[in-house]
Amino acid sequence: MSTCMQAVPFIVLMADDSTDDCLVAQAAWDECRLGKELRFVHDGEELMNYLTHRGTYGDPVTSPRPGLIILDLNMPKKDGCSALVEIKSDHALQDIPVLVLTTSRVAKHIDSAYNLGAHSFVTKPNSLDGYLELMQGLTKYWSKGHPVHNLQRVKHVHLN
Repeated sequence: MSTCMQAVPFIVLMADDSTDDCLVAQAAWDECRLGKELRFVHDGEELMNYLTHRGTYGDPVTSPRPGLIILDLNMPKKDGCSALVEIKSDHALQDIPVLVLTTSRVAKHIDSAYNLGAHSFVTKPNSLDGYLELMQGLTKYWSKGHPVHNLQRVKHVHLN
């Protein structure tokens, strides 16, 4: 397995209810040596609490604004689409890029995610190597000097 070279200069917040997917994503993140923390929330409600500094996420110092949100669509309490609507309708949050990372390959879900403001839609990898490829792709994009606020929407990508 190859490692990534460029450090990502901001926090990435991943919203996913699958413990296994979070563990594999963290392992890939660590392998890439991205230099910043990958944080996790486990449902759409917790995501919104983090972003709006409610409850256990009330302190902006310990719950800093992410530079990128990786969002699963199928989560309990509040699904990813509902969270995406809230994020993109909040003037304080709408400029945070959102990468939808889900098991779905359904055209309706892909179109809906883009229509709601997602910057990209990626089908979840099913292996550590697939997650490494994803993290390397994120690193490669930012290493070319693309500031996160200029992140362009990209076409749907299948990994593995």
